[in-house]
Amino acid sequence: MQINSHMSVLIHDLAKQYGDREMLIYQDFGGKEWKSLSWNQVSQTAMQVSNALLNLGVKVQESIGIFSQNSVQYLECDFGAWGIRAVTIPFYATSSEQQIQFMINDAKIRFLFVGEQEQYDRARRVVSLCPTLERIIVFDPLVHISSHDPNALYFSDFLKLGENLPRQTEVETRQKEASFDDIANILYTSGTTGDSKGVILPHSQFHAAFEANNKCVPVNEKDRVMNFLPYTHIFERGWALLSLTKGATMIVNTHPQEVQQSMRETHPTCMSSVPRFWEKVYMGVMDKIEHSSAVQRKLFKHALAVGRKHNIEYLSLGKKPPMALHLEYEMLNRTVFSLVRKELGLENAHFFPTAGAAVSPYVEEFVHSIGINMIVGYGLTESLATVSCDHLGEPYTVGSVGQPIEGIDIKVSEEGEILLKGPTITPGYYNREDLTKAAFTEDGYFKTGDAGYLKDGELFLTERIKDLFKTSNGKYIAPQMIESKLLVDKYIDQICIVADQRKFVSALIVPVYALLEEYARAHNIPFESREQLCADPQILEMMKERIDTLQQQLAHYEQVKRFTLLPHHLSMEKGELTNTLKIRRRVLYDNYKAEIDKMYEES
Repeated sequence: MQINSHMSVLIHDLAKQYGDREMLIYQDFGGKEWKSLSWNQVSQTAMQVSNALLNLGVKVQESIGIFSQNSVQYLECDFGAWGIRAVTIPFYATSSEQQIQFMINDAKIRFLFVGEQEQYDRARRVVSLCPTLERIIVFDPLVHISSHDPNALYFSDFLKLGENLPRQTEVETRQKEASFDDIANILYTSGTTGDSKGVILPHSQFHAAFEANNKCVPVNEKDRVMNFLPYTHIFERGWALLSLTKGATMIVNTHPQEVQQSMRETHPTCMSSVPRFWEKVYMGVMDKIEHSSAVQRKLFKHALAVGRKHNIEYLSLGKKPPMALHLEYEMLNRTVFSLVRKELGLENAHFFPTAGAAVSPYVEEFVHSIGINMIVGYGLTESLATVSCDHLGEPYTVGSVGQPIEGIDIKVSEEGEILLKGPTITPGYYNREDLTKAAFTEDGYFKTGDAGYLKDGELFLTERIKDLFKTSNGKYIAPQMIESKLLVDKYIDQICIVADQRKFVSALIVPVYALLEEYARAHNIPFESREQLCADPQILEMMKERIDTLQQQLAHYEQVKRFTLLPHHLSMEKGELTNTLKIRRRVLYDNYKAEIDKMYEES
């Protein structure tokens, strides 16, 4: 059963339904022990937040900022703010001082909630540049608050302002007056091309998204949902809230780098993620197999072949597998594949929504073959995540992004651009009428910037229109497609294709340094620094062979002819990555101009 009431009262309606049942599983800041909170406890704290915000003078539809990684307090602030018709503006925990300064000033934020020391320090440094900012409220009790900061307070002290619910009558009055036209969030996209823009997300958009996704995403009250992506990311935000409307238990993973350990400790049944997570799982499993005995390698390769035949060649096409194949698959599933899932902490795996970038067919087939239901989808911040997704138990095509959700109207322009209309589409951008006007067609369709097509009820993406490159030979190149093919290699951590107005395709590659060093030692290749390692001819030849193997199916003009191994990770501080770790190509091209020019020198 789904409870889909206005988000000003949603947590309280859910608490009436589920009471003292476990709602959240979490770790304290800096803690290792897993704890839990009931629906009633979270509802009660959200009421305190509502009362405390009223005591601070927060007005109807006033914006408050949340600058934190995932935490229990983050959720309590969201629900508490919505309870008095305030707007929450989530910041990525990795946002720079320049970014948070822009968002605070653009949205005229008076009250900013921060997570740990890093976020507090950054917020503290921009206070003098943000005239509206009055108070910083700190979630983590271990944070050292400056003695020169009299207006900062800990979340525990903030909650005391709402103790015994002194303004509850006023809270309930605001809830009765709440409208689905109220804004719930303004979500600033980090942008791969320039400044952030605030996407307006009203309550009506969430309500419509929950209703539509409920008809095709089978999360239920028995599920244990791991929160891995940041709540600031629309995919995680929409998915987490949808899961709560269905009564699922949520596992709050505060530090993304620890997610695999968290999975092994808490055994989730569902988790939304980006393709890079599954690429790393794929590379980790394949690397383990490479280092196993010949007998084990042979057994696993056979199991994968059987899994692929059973799950891809039959089930994905809606066909019933032959009995002999089915019995063999079931035997391998109970033995070989169950061990892989156990190693991941996914003994009770239900399904795993995956979106945010192109999914490599290698990876998608692998995940399905080992008995994990990957639900591939597509969406944007402006569409409140889901535009389309695979439907569990129904036929799907590897390479598609699933079937459109109910209520969304999709059409493809003459130029091939995907256009959207419906109740789950944003009304526009905050304070930017110019951008809003440019984002919609004259007949009201939102322009996604993605090219694609519909076939047999499924949506297929071809490329990002803005990213489409044209070589100097007049050939069009889709860089993300090439990148997704090469990212499955265990030695490649990040890759950026270079091709626009160039004679051929080249690439900047950030390798997995630990594996590269391991290879060098095993082959007696001397090195004293990463610079030396990344420039070694034997290393470059090994990488070339691996790249050539992966790009055999590409057209000749799409294949990477030259590449440079970078001796340092890409950096958010230098503007090379967005907060969602997407590459800002133009910044990279500027920062590595010398390296790129060298690849195009005549040999």
